[in-house]
Amino acid sequence: MRILLKIFAAPFALIFIVLAEVCFFLLGASEKILSVLSGLVLIGSVILFIQSEVLGGALFLGIAFLASPYGLPALAVKLSDGIASVGEALRRFVVRSW
Repeated sequence: MRILLKIFAAPFALIFIVLAEVCFFLLGASEKILSVLSGLVLIGSVILFIQSEVLGGALFLGIAFLASPYGLPALAVKLSDGIASVGEALRRFVVRSW
């Protein structure tokens, strides 16, 4: 019975490991783009604050935070780490001996 579970889990382990590597590659590629975007939106926020557009400035400041490395990219890193850990656990289950 245990061998059947291992045979069933092997493709899922491969899928999770490949998916995690693709996610890590995409995170590395998008990190620079989002940093530049965050800086530009922050400059726009400062300009709006200077022009007394407080609501627009606060909105742009929130968008700049979400695009910064502490916003959505940090959430994506945690999600990718979770996918990688699930793939690694499945891999260990499949290759573990009797």
